[in-house]
Amino acid sequence: MDSWLRPIQLEGELVKLVPLQKAHKVDLAFAASDGKLWELWYTAVPSPKTIDTYLDTALSEQAAGKSLPFAIINKKNNTIVGTTRYLNVDARNKRVEIGATWYAKKVQRTGLNTECKYLLLKYAFENLNCIAVEFRTHFHNHPSRNAILRLGAKQDGILRNHRLDESGNLRDTVVFSILDSEWKTVKTSLEFKMTRSYLS
Repeated sequence: MDSWLRPIQLEGELVKLVPLQKAHKVDLAFAASDGKLWELWYTAVPSPKTIDTYLDTALSEQAAGKSLPFAIINKKNNTIVGTTRYLNVDARNKRVEIGATWYAKKVQRTGLNTECKYLLLKYAFENLNCIAVEFRTHFHNHPSRNAILRLGAKQDGILRNHRLDESGNLRDTVVFSILDSEWKTVKTSLEFKMTRSYLS
């Protein structure tokens, strides 16, 4: 990981992505409280009770070279509004997954997600030279599935009975990806959407 995926900061017009730290605990818990996001049964958003475990897991995975988590900062008021990360880091095959993403309810559907994903995709393809970037989500998380499709990703398939959630429910995981050969077109589309968003 040291030679391929190091902690970095990414910045756009609307958002700044900074390496996740334990110091972000209070701000993240506050962001998740906007809409009580942990009550959505098909997502894994920390509650005030689980935020410590959430951060410990994210940072231990980073230390093991398996992921690179970020806190998402809304530049409009310099507040933390969510988190995202590179997951399932595969340096040998130059593949990463972008996931574990969630936002405070007040900034959902505001253009922040589009720019956040654009920054992560741009770095993955243009700096890490990834051959593919993957997205995964719960079969029942239709807002997430639609958002991934709007980015320009294509559905690869569905992993049936992929895993059990904390309540013992079986999860079917929908897998999407963007290939390096598709990035130029996807990038053009995302930049067009963001330009229109900035002007509106």
